[in-house]
Amino acid sequence: MAGKLYIVPTPVGNMDDMTPRAIEVLRHVDRIYAEDTRTSAPLLKRFEIDTPCSSYHKFNEHSATAPVVDRLLAGENVALISDAGTPGISDPGFMLSRECRRQDIDVECLPGATAFVPALVNSGLPTDRFTFEGFLPPKKGRRTRLEQIAASTCTSVVYESPLRLAKTLSEMAEICGTDREGSVSREISKKFETTVRGTLGELAEFFSTNNPKGEIVIVIAPKPDEGPRTHRNKYKNTDEESD
Repeated sequence: MAGKLYIVPTPVGNMDDMTPRAIEVLRHVDRIYAEDTRTSAPLLKRFEIDTPCSSYHKFNEHSATAPVVDRLLAGENVALISDAGTPGISDPGFMLSRECRRQDIDVECLPGATAFVPALVNSGLPTDRFTFEGFLPPKKGRRTRLEQIAASTCTSVVYESPLRLAKTLSEMAEICGTDREGSVSREISKKFETTVRGTLGELAEFFSTNNPKGEIVIVIAPKPDEGPRTHRNKYKNTDEESD
């Protein structure tokens, strides 16, 4: 009888967001596959999880998927975790889940942390319909994707690195319009969690001289003629920071 694959979310910042169920699953599976075993080590140590751990990341998932499936077919229960958040959401996980489906192996995804949900809710922009874009293409197809966001009747959510944030906001302002509303959230659930709200033009201007740290989530409003307008407060931060 085949084992089960558990997709286990891990905290995006605050370790106290780890759920008791996630801890219990990680303690009792036969093996954990982690995006980076070095990154996951402090989390596993914190919750006294001593399950054997192997690497499963974007550079080896093509070659590592078959051996993981073999373990599952042999009856082992396996858990997959990423560095932070839910595996498969801008992190490795899709290929393994797809192969398990093909092999009729049970897959159970635990509910848990994902950075874009609190950023979306905290943005003050419409949440009834939204599109998660993940990371934009660095080159080929990038402008096309931005044009699709500009034309979208849904709120759009984008992940970005702090080093590319200013450039991306400038491109968004150019293609979506400087008056399109948006927000930028960083360090979700951490000590210096911050959200800045404004138009894309204002955000591009603000972050051209304010270099952020940490993981970034950008939320972009739907086309201005679609859905209700929202009240905005220029450069409003949820927390004051002095680091």
